[in-house]
Amino acid sequence: MPKKNAFYAQSGGVTAVINASACGVIETARKHKDKMGKVYAGRDGIIGALTEELIDTSKESARAIAALRHTPGGAFGSCRYKLKGLDENRAEYERLIDVFKAHNIGYFFYNGGGDSQDTTHKVSQISKELGYPITCIGIPKTVDNDLPLTDNCPGFGSVAKYVAVSIREASFDVASMCKSSTKVFVMEVMGRHAGWIAAAGGLAAENKGDAPHIILFPEVRFNQTRFLSKVKECVKKYGYCAIVVSEGVRHSKGQFLAESGTKDAFGHAQLGGAAPVVAELIKSKLGYKYHWAVADYLQRAARHIASKSDVDQAYAVGKAAVEFALAGKNAVMTTIVRTSNTPYRWKVGEAKLSRVANVEKMMPASFITKDGFGITPRCRTYLAPLIKGEDYPPYKNGLPQYVQLKKIAVKKRLDAGFNIKQ
Repeated sequence: MPKKNAFYAQSGGVTAVINASACGVIETARKHKDKMGKVYAGRDGIIGALTEELIDTSKESARAIAALRHTPGGAFGSCRYKLKGLDENRAEYERLIDVFKAHNIGYFFYNGGGDSQDTTHKVSQISKELGYPITCIGIPKTVDNDLPLTDNCPGFGSVAKYVAVSIREASFDVASMCKSSTKVFVMEVMGRHAGWIAAAGGLAAENKGDAPHIILFPEVRFNQTRFLSKVKECVKKYGYCAIVVSEGVRHSKGQFLAESGTKDAFGHAQLGGAAPVVAELIKSKLGYKYHWAVADYLQRAARHIASKSDVDQAYAVGKAAVEFALAGKNAVMTTIVRTSNTPYRWKVGEAKLSRVANVEKMMPASFITKDGFGITPRCRTYLAPLIKGEDYPPYKNGLPQYVQLKKIAVKKRLDAGFNIKQ
């Protein structure tokens, strides 16, 4: 029997280091050519499997694959597409099996967050239901750091570093001008339900009085009176106030400050912008001149300032996924296990997909100060190692050099008439 090929795909919002995981998968598979065939990448995530849009990674040079380690974005394209249950849309699963059969695919590696791990779990289940053996391994990725059963999520450390650096630098700017100009700066960061990214901004405050002076977490309901009082206190004491606000901050009744009324492909509420809402509130109630910024895609694309810890871990979970599959493990996600804080040490572990899918890990109450506006020493101990170390990409003419793959398509063998149901 010919060696089984592997399917790898990226899913959800991409990160500065998701391609490092892809690099780990592909390079490791190439080292085990005697056991595993080619790695086919799905063009635009799981959609690539459904439409039989497969990319033959064996056509890429070793140098190009190695360059994925320092290239941001999703090299093969990502998607926000959630598979329904087998009973709801059996045709999708039958199509997946047909594609896998046609291309002799026996390994399934899906690189993403909670919804993506749900997809991996479902594929592992239909493998049994439809009688086609597939080894399914989930590879963690999410800037939100909200996957359970892993100490942290690849992608988060680099966003955390970007946010901490950005609020520190912007605050030096504001401090310079606050006597006669801007007194408040508000930076909005990602984090729909969990405040991990917002908390990372707190790493910039190493000494009393350092910015950010206020952090607004999704886990703490917004109290307008207490918030405005804190802003006024900071301006009086320090001359200015720097604020990090999570996009997922909610009013006391549960509605997002920034809810726009629309939903994304996963059914999540689309958020419009918490920073301008907060800034306008400060202006109308306190009269302070302000500036605000939304980190948005910049925070998750900033490979030029990535955390070395994050890059190393992203590569390691991709590498381990292949090793786990070849060792006979199935229906698990690779994880990061912290073994020591000082010095910081970690290893790769595993968690059952059934315990990971659709479960969100929130910030513990012990990580947030009693007033709800900052991080505790315990939180700092957890976060600090994740942003340490630099892993700069190569530069040319003052700009980072990133790889763009050839992405040569695998010849289709099935009817192209399958329609994706969005």
